Amino acid sequence: MGDLFGGAAPYYAKYRSGHGDPAIEHLAMTFGADSTVLDLGCGPGTVAIPLARRVRRVLAADPDEEMLAEGARLAAGVPNITWLSGDSTTLRAFPAFDHVVMGRSFHWMDRRAVLAELDELLPPGGVVAIIGPPPRDMEEGPWEPVMRRVRDEFGVNTFRAANSYQTSGEHHHEVLETSPFGDLDATSYENRRMYDLDAVIGLQLSYSYTAPARLGDRVAAFTGAARAALLAQNPSGRWEQRTVTEVLIARRPRA
Repeated sequence: MGDLFGGAAPYYAKYRSGHGDPAIEHLAMTFGADSTVLDLGCGPGTVAIPLARRVRRVLAADPDEEMLAEGARLAAGVPNITWLSGDSTTLRAFPAFDHVVMGRSFHWMDRRAVLAELDELLPPGGVVAIIGPPPRDMEEGPWEPVMRRVRDEFGVNTFRAANSYQTSGEHHHEVLETSPFGDLDATSYENRRMYDLDAVIGLQLSYSYTAPARLGDRVAAFTGAARAALLAQNPSGRWEQRTVTEVLIARRPRA
């Protein structure tokens, strides 16, 4: 997964919306203050950094070295995060952990295989948590119709992971229900965020399909075309987006 986001790390950190304090607090209360939590596919620490202030230790793992470096930079002064190079195929190489959280990473994985392996690695009472926008309630940004046309022009329109809900039709809930962690509890938190033109452009450069490495020497041309198209659609250069963050807690069913 590392090559998918080449050059995207600073844009991801700056322009991807966080999950909000209520959602992070929900995770922390579920895990417990004395827990060690693996953030699998941590990116630049969107979950790991705020969560580390509420638990004993966070193991932040990602295959993208740029994401890890950006996370470590942002987490300067947060001593209880360990940044690890690895992914869902290297779970046994990580130090022991009590719980695992996955944000915008679970859909890139072989979800059933990962859950089966986590069943072997997590201690009794260990929790699998998924945090992020639920696909069934995901609203696209108001700029998306314009950006789809621009991406089409550049031949870099959206692609999806093979195991994603949009591709397979299997929601995370459905995968989890048939896994060893079939006892589910879901809570949603709603927020609204304003985006200016720079934020919308920066958001595009945070995505796998329009990451700087994918665009190559066309980054300036792409951002210029996007700016022109977006302002033609909305001269104010400001957009509001509603976001929903779901905290999905999965436990092993009680015997």
